[in-house]
Amino acid sequence: MTKKEVTIQLENGLEARPVAMLVQLASQFESEIYIESENRKVNAKSIMGMMTLGLGHGENVVVYANGEDEEEAATSIGQYLVSQNEK
Repeated sequence: MTKKEVTIQLENGLEARPVAMLVQLASQFESEIYIESENRKVNAKSIMGMMTLGLGHGENVVVYANGEDEEEAATSIGQYLVSQNEK
């Protein structure tokens, strides 16, 4: 299992569009990917799960990935969360 701590730098946090893009990115990997915030852990491949976290700019999260491509998955998700814009 790979674990990465990240501070969200997306300008508007994880609103609907950035969450959809995050879920699309996570779905490209075979690994199980979870995002944890304040003792709540959700599947990063679930739009509804990610929306329930209501994450904003500057919040700290932990990205967990477990599987064949876990290192690449955790790194990609982490890079997306620290990007300065929603791409």
